[in-house]
Amino acid sequence: MHTLEITRDSIHRFTVNDIKGNPVDLSDYKDKVLLIVNTASKCGFTPQLDDMEKLYADFKDKGFEILAFPSNDFGSQEPLEGEAIQQFCQLNYNASYPIFEKVHVKGNRASKLFQFLSSKKLNGRVNSIPKWNFHKYLIDKDGRLVNYYFTMTNPNSSKIRKAITNLL
Repeated sequence: MHTLEITRDSIHRFTVNDIKGNPVDLSDYKDKVLLIVNTASKCGFTPQLDDMEKLYADFKDKGFEILAFPSNDFGSQEPLEGEAIQQFCQLNYNASYPIFEKVHVKGNRASKLFQFLSSKKLNGRVNSIPKWNFHKYLIDKDGRLVNYYFTMTNPNSSKIRKAITNLL
C-alpha cells in the first residue's frame, strides 16, 4: 500500500466502480494526467470514442489515462448496461482505456466524482456541469482539475493534445 497526501481539491480521494462493479481507488492514478469523459453508446458524438482511443494510444506510455464514465443522463443515449458497454466500445471503437460503471453526471443523483468535477465550491477551480455526452475534464498528476472541454471539442484536437503535453 502506498501512502500519499490527498488534498481536498484532488480526485484521488474518490473511489469509483469499474464496469464490473469492482471498486477502484482514484489514487491509483496518482502521477498520471487524466482525461475524464462521460460517454454514451447511442449518441451522435459516439464516434469520439475512436478519437479518444487515438489520443490514448499516443500518450498512454507517457503517463496519461482516459477514464470513460458511461451515462444515460442525456436523451437516454446509454441503454446498455455493465460489460455490454465495454464490449460495444471495444468492438466498435477498439477502446482500450478504462471504462467505468454507468453513472449519473448531473443533478442530485450525480456521482460524487462528477459532483466534484462540476462544482467550483468542491474542486476550487470551475463550475462545469456536463450539458451533454462527451464532456471532458482534464486532470493533472496531483488529481486537480485543470480544464474542461465541451462536447463539441474533439478529444484528439490540437487544443487538448497541447494541454496534455504541457501537463506531462
